[in-house]
Amino acid sequence: MRTLKGMFLLLVVFTLSGCWDRMEINDLAFVTGTALDVQDDGSLFCTLQIAIPGSKEGAGGGGKGDSGSFYLISASGNSGNEVHRALQKKSSRQLFYSHRSVVFISERLARQGINGALLDVFTHDPRNRLKTYVMIVKGGEARQILELNYPLKQVPLEVVNEMQRTGDEVAVTLRDLFIANQSEGIQPVLGVLELGDRPGDKKEQIFKTEGTGVLKGMKLTGILDEKETQCLMWLMNKLKFGRITAQLPKDYGQIGYMLNHTTSKIITHTEQNKVRFNIALEGTGTVEENNSPLDISDPSQMAIIKQAMEDSVKKQAEQLLLKLQKKYKADSVGFGQEIYKNNPGKWKALKKEWDAEFQNASITVEVNLTVIGAGMVHSTLQHE
Repeated sequence: MRTLKGMFLLLVVFTLSGCWDRMEINDLAFVTGTALDVQDDGSLFCTLQIAIPGSKEGAGGGGKGDSGSFYLISASGNSGNEVHRALQKKSSRQLFYSHRSVVFISERLARQGINGALLDVFTHDPRNRLKTYVMIVKGGEARQILELNYPLKQVPLEVVNEMQRTGDEVAVTLRDLFIANQSEGIQPVLGVLELGDRPGDKKEQIFKTEGTGVLKGMKLTGILDEKETQCLMWLMNKLKFGRITAQLPKDYGQIGYMLNHTTSKIITHTEQNKVRFNIALEGTGTVEENNSPLDISDPSQMAIIKQAMEDSVKKQAEQLLLKLQKKYKADSVGFGQEIYKNNPGKWKALKKEWDAEFQNASITVEVNLTVIGAGMVHSTLQHE
């Protein structure tokens, strides 16, 4: 009898317990994007883009209370916890961050440093998704991106789709940023957005990708343009595809080359008093444009084209490395990391002085390109 009573009580307990921490979807506010700015007094200004349930994707923006697919709420504070508390008070529903696509950071805040503004806020809160992308907004305020009435979709979603589609833009997630910040011998980088043309209403302004932000000590030290970004990704062995335009000798004209496969290998030479690096860049692709009298089907003329393209890539890489060493003084490629992986003992001796060692390190570049086809391009039409 006691056994039956015990089983009955146990059944009642399991039936009545349920999910104690369950929250209904109607009680949640789904955050799709975050913008972080800094005010004149040094405090943080955070803006959240929140999806309106039941709205159609691609509907007009709903910034500042307008009808549409989203609405915005903003709050300021001196710490991430303070800002979050203020934002929650402005929402009748529990803020839910697991669907957030992008965190936008203003250039002004990035130049002051994002360690306290970003890392402390997002590392300790388990509600933050580590696959969320992080981008710097060049020029204006980060919240301007969220206010845009983009004609296709909500801006954060469109930014993520663009970064996932292209293979020549820097796409960094919170996880990537945390790992790079804690890794030996490398400085983090972030993708950069910029507000584009403004047709009429400022909310109809568009955006465009604008290169790469170089960080040092989690502070923005400079911004690389699109060509430099492509070269940086190649050096880091992360370039999926890209385009090369090379000037041919003897005023022959220009050649356009489409990269569809690239590799990069860093060879480290750790000598007693200095460190040398040799970078081997290899690429495979097709000629897409030929504004010259040279015939690609002719091996001797193809050799001239190949040499011109390799020289162009080598020059771009050397100029980028010189800028990283002398101007930005940031090891964004990860040369120090190569020493750490291949010669931990040497890295232990160089670690404290790596900032100065990197600026004076000897780095040589070798380029080898392979043309696997010319498509419908052989010689230019005007020379047929």
